[in-house]
Amino acid sequence: MIVRNWEGRVPRLKSPEFLRLMREVMLPDHHSAPGNRGAWCLHRRQDDVVHVRMVSHWESWDALRDFAGTDIDRPRSYYFDKDFLLEIPEKVEHWEMQEGRAVDTTGNLTRGR
Repeated sequence: MIVRNWEGRVPRLKSPEFLRLMREVMLPDHHSAPGNRGAWCLHRRQDDVVHVRMVSHWESWDALRDFAGTDIDRPRSYYFDKDFLLEIPEKVEHWEMQEGRAVDTTGNLTRGR
């Protein structure tokens, strides 16, 4: 499994609207992509800036390329990015997951490779 990690920063006062767009636009975009095995938006406030991290899991490099395009190291951009982000990130990170466990909606452990 491949883990894709994107990070951005937004001004604190703009963060509620940006996080709403993450929830209503970015997360559904990731979740609906073939080969996506999960996506999460994390955020934390540090003074007047909110750090946002988008973490998504993909079943294969091919599935990730289908979503991200041929240059998978470039972030997927959204129409609202420039209105919120303090700078536009140029790169995302990718990690290969050796093994992981998650709990499904019934409370049962699942295993990913």
